Amino acid sequence: MWKKPFVFFVLLLACSFAFSEKITFSSDSMFGKSGSKSDETKLFGNACVKTETMEISADEITLSGDNFRFIEAVGNVRGKNYESKMDFTCGTMKYDRTTKVANLEDSVHLIDIKNKVTADAQMIEYDQETDIAIMQMNVNLKQKNNVCTCSYAVYKKKAQRLEMSGNPKIVQDDDTFRAQEITLNLETQEITLDGRVQGAVTDTKSEGKGASDSSKEKTSKPAQNDGGKKEQTPNDGGIDGEKSSGEGAEKKS
Repeated sequence: MWKKPFVFFVLLLACSFAFSEKITFSSDSMFGKSGSKSDETKLFGNACVKTETMEISADEITLSGDNFRFIEAVGNVRGKNYESKMDFTCGTMKYDRTTKVANLEDSVHLIDIKNKVTADAQMIEYDQETDIAIMQMNVNLKQKNNVCTCSYAVYKKKAQRLEMSGNPKIVQDDDTFRAQEITLNLETQEITLDGRVQGAVTDTKSEGKGASDSSKEKTSKPAQNDGGKKEQTPNDGGIDGEKSSGEGAEKKS
């Protein structure tokens, strides 16, 4: 075992994966076994690890497993995924270079740069192969004029689809939608509500115009379905609709 403190170093390793992925890592100091690729190696202070698809920096980073398969980062973690164009920050991270699954915890902030989506949660599991992020606890996702909150969500990046449960709510400007489960198509802005649906859609008529001036009126409302969803109708103060059954309803913006 050896330890070399307060020295900046860079090691370039060609691992024995079929694709021969290379790793570059650096830090102020290192603790591990010289020349070993199967034992644990710890990086301390300004630690940084770069693979061909990922860049991770943190206060401490541990590399372990055969050919440094596992990467664990702790403290002020920042990362970039070059393939999926996803950036993130969190308190701790675990990444499996074989399965390409990253587990992020502690005040996670995820940014989908291409689709201009930002998400915050206490825990996010991101699968780099499928481009699917599973978010848990205090989920808050923003995209365009949508603010989505819930306790559990699945973000399917390729399909641009968000599936929410656990007291989900979507706020679009002055409009609010609640249900047991909500699905949002981030590309078309279609909202599907399922179970105990509640909604409030605000009339956007210009001040001083009468009710007959329909050209200035916002008519967005959930559509009818087999479950007998109450159709929302405009009134002077706004639009309100409720449904107590477990069937779904759909709203297009």
